[in-house]
Amino acid sequence: MDQIDDILHQDLDPTETQEWVESLSAVINREGTERAHFLLEKLVDSTRRSGGYLPFDPTTEYVNTIPTHLEAKMPGDAAMEWRIRTLIRWNAMAMVVRANRKPGELGGHIASFASSATLYDVGFNHFWRAPSADHPGDLVFHQGHSSPGIYARSFLEGRIGEDQLDLFRMEVAGHGRGLSSYPHPWLMPDYWQVPTVSMGLGPIQAIYQAQFWKYLEHRGLIPKSDRKIWCFMGDGETDEPESLGAIALAGREGLDNLIFVINANLQRLDGPVRGNGKIIQELEGVFRGAGWNALKVVWGSYWDPLLARDTRGVLRKLMMETVDGEYQACKAFGGAYTREHFFGKYPETREMVTNLSDDDIWRLNRGGHDPHKVYAAYHQAVNTKGMPTVILAKTVKGYGMGAAGESQNPTHQQKKLDDEAVRHFRDRFNIPVTDDKLKDVPYYHPGKDSAEVQYMLERRKELGGFLPQRRRHTDVKLKAPDLAGFEQITKGTGDREISTTMALVRGMNLLLRDKAIGPRVVPIVADEARTFGMEGMFRQIGIYAPFGQKYRPQDADQLLYYREDQKGQVLQEGISEAGGMAAWMAAATSYSISNTPMLPFFIYYSMFGFQRIGDLAWAAGDMRSRGFLIGGTAGRTTLNGEGLQHEDGHSHLLAGAIPNVRAYDPTFSYEVAVILQDGTRRMLEDQEDVYYYLTVMNENYAHPDLPQGVEEGIIKGMYLFKDGGKAKKGDTRVQLLGSGTILREVIAAAELLEKDFGVSADIWSVPSFSELRRDGFDAERWNRLHPESEQRVPYVTGLLQGHQGPAIAATDYVREYADQIRAFMPDGMRFTVLGTDGFGRSDTREHLRNFFEVDRYWIAHAALAALAKDGKVNAKDVARAIREYKLDPDKPNPQSV
Repeated sequence: MDQIDDILHQDLDPTETQEWVESLSAVINREGTERAHFLLEKLVDSTRRSGGYLPFDPTTEYVNTIPTHLEAKMPGDAAMEWRIRTLIRWNAMAMVVRANRKPGELGGHIASFASSATLYDVGFNHFWRAPSADHPGDLVFHQGHSSPGIYARSFLEGRIGEDQLDLFRMEVAGHGRGLSSYPHPWLMPDYWQVPTVSMGLGPIQAIYQAQFWKYLEHRGLIPKSDRKIWCFMGDGETDEPESLGAIALAGREGLDNLIFVINANLQRLDGPVRGNGKIIQELEGVFRGAGWNALKVVWGSYWDPLLARDTRGVLRKLMMETVDGEYQACKAFGGAYTREHFFGKYPETREMVTNLSDDDIWRLNRGGHDPHKVYAAYHQAVNTKGMPTVILAKTVKGYGMGAAGESQNPTHQQKKLDDEAVRHFRDRFNIPVTDDKLKDVPYYHPGKDSAEVQYMLERRKELGGFLPQRRRHTDVKLKAPDLAGFEQITKGTGDREISTTMALVRGMNLLLRDKAIGPRVVPIVADEARTFGMEGMFRQIGIYAPFGQKYRPQDADQLLYYREDQKGQVLQEGISEAGGMAAWMAAATSYSISNTPMLPFFIYYSMFGFQRIGDLAWAAGDMRSRGFLIGGTAGRTTLNGEGLQHEDGHSHLLAGAIPNVRAYDPTFSYEVAVILQDGTRRMLEDQEDVYYYLTVMNENYAHPDLPQGVEEGIIKGMYLFKDGGKAKKGDTRVQLLGSGTILREVIAAAELLEKDFGVSADIWSVPSFSELRRDGFDAERWNRLHPESEQRVPYVTGLLQGHQGPAIAATDYVREYADQIRAFMPDGMRFTVLGTDGFGRSDTREHLRNFFEVDRYWIAHAALAALAKDGKVNAKDVARAIREYKLDPDKPNPQSV
C-alpha cells in the first residue's frame, strides 16, 4: 500500500502533468467548472474500470468550497447589518456581565455567541422564515450557549424588555418573566421550540425532525414545501456520539430539508478541539462520506487577494500544514506573531504580506465572520437538492473580547469582564456608550423608530414574522374514542392467554381503525417489531421508506410480509434506541412545530429506554412532547433467558423523575385499555403537555373483564382488585399490593395464605406507584401550607384506611419503586416492600422470582412475618412457611450477588 501511495504522489512527467492541467483550465474557462467536474468523473471511472487504484479522498483543500466568482451576492444593506450585529453583540455581552455582577453567581456564556453572531445574523436577516399563512416556517436549533445573542436580538426587535434582560437566568425571581439559561420550551413555552444545550441532542433531534417532515409529506398529512431545519452546533460538540451517530440516515434518505451549521471556532470548553489536527478537514471527510453536501467557509474576503496571488499554491500548502492549535495562537497573539509564525514559514508567503501592517494581518478574517461568505454558503445550502448540507464555518471563539478572552483556552468559562475589557469591547464595535456609564455596562437600544430597528423589523416582516416563536396548541380539533371503543381489550380473554404486550398492540390497532385518530398513529420500533408481535402492521399500514420498496421481499408469499412503502406508517429506525426516541420526539412535538398533531408509540426493550436514552427523555419533557413510550418485555423476571443487561428493574424510577411523565405498570388488558384511552384523550383532545410510559410484558395468561368502576383508580394508580370479604373481629387479614406480572404472584400468595394459614387478604392492583407518590406529596404540601383548612387525604391513604392488617407490596422492580408510598400508609399500618434489587440473571421466570424473592411463596412469607410483628400470628407460623415453601434463609441477598 505504501508503495502504491508513493507512485500516486510522485510526478514522473511534469511536462505531461502541466499539459493536462492547462487542458483542464481551458475547459473551465470555456465551459465552467461543472463541465470540468464531469470530465474528471469520467476519467476516474475509466481508470478504475481499467484496474487502477484510485482511493477516494473525502477532503478538499483548506479553502472555501465556493470559489469567489461563484458566490451568490448578499442583498440588503451590509453596513446596516454590521451595525445591528454590533448592537446585538454588545447587549448579549452586557446581559451576561450584568448578571454576574449581582450576588449569586448566575453564570452565563459570552464567547460562543461572540464567535457565531454573523452566522445567526445572516440567517435572521435573509433565510429563516417564521410560520405564517403563506409558509409553514423553518425550524432553528440554536446552539444552547448562544442564547444571550438570541435574547439580545429580540430586545432590539421589541419582543423582550430591558427588565427581562436583567432577569437572565433568574426564572424563579422573575415570576415567569425570567429568561432561561438555554433554550427550554418548558420554561419559555411561547419562545423556544427545541432544547439543545445537552450537547449532541440538537443534531440527532434535527435529523429525525427532517425525516419526520418528509414522512408527513409522503403520507399527505402536510403539503410539500421548501421549509428547512437549521441545526447549529460547535465543532467540539461533534465529539458527542449523538452529534454524528445518525448523519448516515440523513445522507441515505436524501434529507435536503436539513442544514447543519457547525461553528468551528477550534475550541472546546477547556482547549483546542483538535490542537494537533484540523477539525474542519476531519468533519468534511465524515460528512462527505455520509452523503452530505459539505461547504467549507474557512476564509473571509480579506484573504481573497492573497489567495488570488497564490499561483504556485504555497499559501494553500501552508494552510493545509498548519494545525488548529497554531491557528488558535495566531488569533490570540496578533498580527506580528502571525507574520512570523505563520506567513514566515516560507519565503513566498512571507513576501505576500510585506506590504501589510501587523494590524492588516490581524484583520485577515475567518469565513464565519464574513457575512458575504456566510450568505453564499447559506444560499447554496437552501438550493441544494437531494442531499443534506453541512456548513463548516471557521470562527474565533470570544471574537471581540480582546485580551479578556479572544481565542484563549479559558474563554468558554469567561462570564465576568472588568471595566477595561468592557471599554475594549465598546471601542471595538463602536457602541455609543459614554465612559462615565461604562461601569454599569448598560444595554443600548437605538429606539424603536431608529433605522436599525426598522431595518430589522422589515427583514422579519419579509420572512413571515419573529423567530424564535413556539405554538402552544394545534388548531386541529380531535376527539379521542370513548372507552367503549376499546371493548376488544376491556373484555376478558376467557381461556385464551395473551400478554399485556399483545393487549397493547391490539389497542394500537383499535386506534388505527379510528377515522380521525388512525392516520395520526405513528408506530416506532428499533428493529424489534416481531419481538413485540407487531409484524401484522407491516402489511396493514406498511413501513415508511422514502423511496418506496425497490425489491421483492424474501417473505412476499407470506401473509405478514415485510412491506415498505413511501406512504408507510411504521417508522422502523433500525438498531438505534436514540434514533427511535428522536423520531418519537419529532412526532410527539408535531402538534407545535407543524400544527399537525400525531400520536406516536415508541416500543422498545424497557431496559434500553430511560436508562439508555434518559437525556433525550428529559429533553422530551422539556419540549412538551405528547405520545406513548412503551417499555416492552419489562420487569426483571419476565424476560427470562436474556440476563443482566436486558432485564429492567428500575425504569419506573427513572420515568418518575420526569415531572410530566405519567408512568404505568399494568397487569391486565383492561388496564392497558383504560390507560390508552386516558392518554389519547389528554394528549390529543385536551392538548395537555404530558407523555405516557407503559411497561408491558411478554408473559401469557388469561385476563378478566373490566371490573365496574375501577377506571378512576387505574388512572390514579391503585384500586381494590379483590375484596377479602367482610372483616370480622379478630380476623387475621393482610393488604397485598402488586403491579405488572407480579400482581399475579400476589393473587396466588393470597390463596396460599387463606389455604395454609387461614389468613384473608385484600388484593390491590397498583398500576402506578409513581402517580400515588405524586398525589401523596401534593396533598402533604397542600396541608402544610393550609393549616387552617380541611386537610387533604392522599389517595392511597384514603383507599387503605379502614382495612385491617399490614400491607405487603411486591413488584418486578427494585424495592424503591413501591417504597415511594411508604409515607402515605395509614397510621399504624405496617408496610413491607419486596422487589428485584440487584443485577438481572438469565433463567426461567419461576427461578428468577424465587431468586429475587418476589414469587407467591416469598410474598406469603413476608405477610406472615409482618403479621407476627403485629402479634396476629406467632413465630412458629413464619418458620412453618419457610419450611413448607422451601425458602432458603441462608441464601445470599440478591442485591449483593
